[in-house]
Amino acid sequence: MRTTVTETSDSTGRRRPDDGIRFAIVVVFLTGLRRRNPAAMVNAAFALAGTYLPDAFERLVGVEFRPWQRVYVESAMLTHAAGMLGPYDDVWWWDHLTHAHSATILGGVVHVLSRRRGRDPSTRVLAVVACTGVLWELAEYAIHRGADALGIDPVLVSYGRTDTALDLLFNLVGAALVVLFGDRALTNLVPLREDSVAE
Repeated sequence: MRTTVTETSDSTGRRRPDDGIRFAIVVVFLTGLRRRNPAAMVNAAFALAGTYLPDAFERLVGVEFRPWQRVYVESAMLTHAAGMLGPYDDVWWWDHLTHAHSATILGGVVHVLSRRRGRDPSTRVLAVVACTGVLWELAEYAIHRGADALGIDPVLVSYGRTDTALDLLFNLVGAALVVLFGDRALTNLVPLREDSVAE
């Protein structure tokens, strides 16, 4: 029986990168608090919770992430939270990066679950990422409009049709990367099938 280590230090007692990422997200939260920026604070809180997704996935599916995979997932939480402090408005490529990055994570989950069930993940990855992207954009628009109607700062910001179209495009870029490289990058999360061992 395999035991998954979920603490934030490795077997030698050194701190894992999780600590640095979580600390940075806390800094984003505190900066948002100091600036009275509720969007940054709320997104940082959700991002901090999101850094525990690899631990939850390991427990539920019975796998173990490689260190770089944990950093990859958790850094997506950091870049999104940090973006609420200004980069989403000031850095033209920031939003594209976060959408592609997040889409590869969602696509990666779909890829792994499909492979574990012995199914071809390609169409499923593209379909789930595309549909989830549309739902996210609708939620973003509704939250923004609702906040405007209430006269409060929105925790998610919709920048118009062009931005929405680009968001959906970069979601598909992330999905395509998973289709192309998923088998190579995520092989440790998919158990070796018995029929392939027999061969």
